[in-house]
Amino acid sequence: MLLSIMIRMTIIILCIFVSVLVYANWPITPLPDGTRTDSVVVYKSARKLLLMHDKKMIKQYAISLGTNPIGAKLQEGDKRTPEGTYVIDYRLPNSSFHYALHISYPGIHDKESTAERGVLPGGNIMIHGIRNGLGFVGRLHRFVDWTNGCIAVTNTEIEEIARVVPDGTPITIYE
Repeated sequence: MLLSIMIRMTIIILCIFVSVLVYANWPITPLPDGTRTDSVVVYKSARKLLLMHDKKMIKQYAISLGTNPIGAKLQEGDKRTPEGTYVIDYRLPNSSFHYALHISYPGIHDKESTAERGVLPGGNIMIHGIRNGLGFVGRLHRFVDWTNGCIAVTNTEIEEIARVVPDGTPITIYE
């Protein structure tokens, strides 16, 4: 009797685990080949990244942010995602986080502001996927802000974003 209950519980737990992994990695509907964006917009408080073309949204993604997400980035190490207008200036295909698009933070204003306060602005702000080796987490990463100030999406999503967002694309990050 006890063995039968344990077997049933194990099967139920395995079914729940498999269901969660299927949800976390369910395929997205890809943007058509040839799609290009002319800007990226991030709304931190809504945890959304929008790809734009001619001022129209062509796709949005749920995101995770830095572990201290409220407010603009003030200095290096504050784990905040910056706010303002920047540029996607280069890409890191061999990133520690599957793939990454670098954001041109800190800008001149950020450098001046932190210099006035006697602190460093920080840097290495990216839009990136999940840490290498943990890609199976998929959409589950969205349940917690876990980056050091970057903008995180799933691995499939960063591949799509990298495909349609050319270097030089402006990105505006709002609270």
